[in-house]
Amino acid sequence: MSACAPTRTDHSTRTERIHSPHSPPPAPHRRFRIAGADVSASIAVFLIALPLSLGIALATGAPLQAGLVAAAVGGIVAGWIGGAPLQVSGPAAGLTVVTADLIQRYGWRTTCAITVLAGLAQLGLGCLRVARTALAVSPAIVHGMLAGIGVTIAVAQLHVVLGGTPQSSVLDNLLALPAQLAGLQPAAVAMSTLTLTLLLLWPRIPGRVGRLVQKIPAPLVAVTGATATAALAGLTLPKVDLPSWSSHALAGLPEGPVLGLMAAVLTTTLVCSVQSLLGAVAVDKLIASRPALPSDRSARVGRSDLDRELLGQGAANIVSGALGGLPVAGVAVRSSANVRAGAVSRNSTMLHGVLVVVAALLMVPVLDLIPLASLAALVMAVGIQMVSLHHIRTVTRHREVLVYAVTTLAVVFLGVLEGVTLGIAVAVAVALHRLARTRITHYEKEGVHHVHVRGQLTFLAVPRLSRILHLVPQATHAVVELDGSFMDHAAFEALQDWQKSHTAQGGSVELTGRRSGTGLDTGTDVEADAEAGIGSRSRLGIAVGDGDSTAPPALDPARAGEVPIADCRCRPWTPWRNHQCEVPRATTRTPQTPQTSTTPTPTSTPTPPAAQPAEATSAGSPAEAAGSPGTAQGREATESTEPAKLSEPGQPEQDGQPEKPGKFVEPSGRQLVRGISAFQRNTAPLVRGELARLAREGQQPTQLFLTCADSRLVTSMITSSGPGDLFVVRNVGNLVPPPGEESGDDSVAAAIEYAVDVLEVRSITVCGHSGCGAMQALLDTEPGRARTPLQRWLRHGVPSLERMADDDRPRVRLAGRAPVDAVEQLCLTNVVQQLEHLRAHESVARSLRSGALELHGLYFHVGEAQTYLLTEAAAGDGELFGHVGDVDMPA
Repeated sequence: MSACAPTRTDHSTRTERIHSPHSPPPAPHRRFRIAGADVSASIAVFLIALPLSLGIALATGAPLQAGLVAAAVGGIVAGWIGGAPLQVSGPAAGLTVVTADLIQRYGWRTTCAITVLAGLAQLGLGCLRVARTALAVSPAIVHGMLAGIGVTIAVAQLHVVLGGTPQSSVLDNLLALPAQLAGLQPAAVAMSTLTLTLLLLWPRIPGRVGRLVQKIPAPLVAVTGATATAALAGLTLPKVDLPSWSSHALAGLPEGPVLGLMAAVLTTTLVCSVQSLLGAVAVDKLIASRPALPSDRSARVGRSDLDRELLGQGAANIVSGALGGLPVAGVAVRSSANVRAGAVSRNSTMLHGVLVVVAALLMVPVLDLIPLASLAALVMAVGIQMVSLHHIRTVTRHREVLVYAVTTLAVVFLGVLEGVTLGIAVAVAVALHRLARTRITHYEKEGVHHVHVRGQLTFLAVPRLSRILHLVPQATHAVVELDGSFMDHAAFEALQDWQKSHTAQGGSVELTGRRSGTGLDTGTDVEADAEAGIGSRSRLGIAVGDGDSTAPPALDPARAGEVPIADCRCRPWTPWRNHQCEVPRATTRTPQTPQTSTTPTPTSTPTPPAAQPAEATSAGSPAEAAGSPGTAQGREATESTEPAKLSEPGQPEQDGQPEKPGKFVEPSGRQLVRGISAFQRNTAPLVRGELARLAREGQQPTQLFLTCADSRLVTSMITSSGPGDLFVVRNVGNLVPPPGEESGDDSVAAAIEYAVDVLEVRSITVCGHSGCGAMQALLDTEPGRARTPLQRWLRHGVPSLERMADDDRPRVRLAGRAPVDAVEQLCLTNVVQQLEHLRAHESVARSLRSGALELHGLYFHVGEAQTYLLTEAAAGDGELFGHVGDVDMPA
């Protein structure tokens, strides 16, 4: 081969790019790519959006093409510009009542102009970056507004379902309902019934077949089934009639009174914006709860930019109104379907809009076959779902049911804008009532006068507070319990003046509250006292706790020179390191005592903590040995003529344990007393009444909770339970030995028998966790080694090890990802195996047969603080642990 001959000839015909050696490198060529997950998600959303868009257009009285225009524009424009990539926008059921009223008052062309003006208003709000303020609206008002709209939709569409025509208002529809029932149209009722039946039963098909067919959206199945039945049966009933696009009406100049048009624009802007922004927040929660592999970067979607989302919604409404479409807003049904179908970018939303355009241009003959009664039934079902029982329970639990009910009724009978305005007024009145309502009671018990203040202490309550406080006799002990979260300056001064006066007359005052450190300043600088380590409760003479008087002498917190127990900074359920109190370094270390010792050196004085090096501290004096004031807590008098030195980081101490840099650990006995004291001071007053009731009535737990003895697993925290809720059994590895003389364990078996037969619990939960040391020890066990007590106990976990090693049995899985290692796989398998052991116990088997007992499996990932619940899986697929927690989507 010649030396001049080219060595590569595969692409010799391609034009080579000439790049100057001193010019910047060319920009990389980017290809527009659509992920496969976005394609499949867009198809799923399109199949839902097509019938719903036609149904909402029918419910508003607008041209049917207007629903398709809004769906296409919402998908393409809002999906491209908006700040919530996976939220799907289009004609929303929440706008049905508003749009129908506008069409009836001003006509279709003016309604389109109002939509354009509302879009401009949304653009202005987005530029002002006020989107977050929409979230300040009470959820009771939002849910009440949606419920009122849902009731209005359902009542109106009921007439179409029955074969008639809806009236202009809810009251007129209700009054005309008897006459409509007297003149039923059998064909329309039959198609509506078929649509509702398919809509209800399709998601409930069980088994593997159900999981396969449920990939097809229920609305599409319901409308398609009704359309096919009507066509095959030859039924004569009103159907969709899409006119030619050449005759489609576009927006015109608004005509009507100026104030009425301004109110219409305001109403449309309010409903569109609030529903879209709340939907964006709900979509963020859905995305966060969606299981995904950590390594899958394409599935990571950023949080919504609400101001940009408002800009995108405004642009979509401008385009939709100009093209003769319905108002556009974020739609919960389509957004949730988009997230659950696995969409990873805004391409799925935009592609769904493109599919709507294709369908509107090419599928007109097919769409004309759809019965109007079927679309009406579909929209009526959506309206009924907008009245959420979950929302009603939530607002009832938060004592906002009055706001919810007033808003709902006002929207139904007055209108959306009037209903929201009235709901806001009621919410403000309720808030003011709660702020001003304060209950103050006084009673005497065993010579102690108790004053209990429930609610917020403001200047409005000062007269009643002063009157009650002056009922307390002089020179007596008084306990003032403040059960509120706010106290203004007037109430503070009134309480402080009374405390000074009562104390000066020989009385004593004890102030208690929800939070530790509740107290009043008596003239001392609180911040200076806090820096000096003086608790506010000690200044007020508040008792530290019942446990202090019985503390052993070696742990007595009242010893001179020690930091008082009230100085503990630990609080429950806050970030901590093994629940160690962070106290000054000079007060938490016992210096190393040298081997050679003499008499104490009386002349040595302690170095101030600020000037003290990290490696050393001065020798203790006799005063320190006696525990004089100002001496660091826990320090012992050294007998060395040289200063006692702390160990260097990494060097062994006297007890052979390495010292961690900067880590000073308080003696465990003192930690115990601190914890008990904190309970007596902060928690005991809050739970004393409930514990007294449990002491009288006895325990009645609903659940036996069997879990590992690992200290990181806090059962009451992960189950949000309290005293009397759980009957807890803990052991190493959350093992349930099977019954029998050879392998059984009387301790666990006795607890199971007592819980099931005596306490009659309704469920038993076996909870495993990540990083279980017992499972690691089980994997590391070598045959033939000496049998220690731990190894003898872990023999009950051998069936779990064998189950995991059996290739013929399906693996236990986590939703969304595979177990990270063999230990996690064994932890998951162990939960399933111990549930089988539970079923072998006679008491459990008997209760299971009678239906009085349920078994549950839990897996708690410590590092993620995520709980997984064992769910039923398909035959042959193995057991599956799914995420716990549902996200509530607004309608």
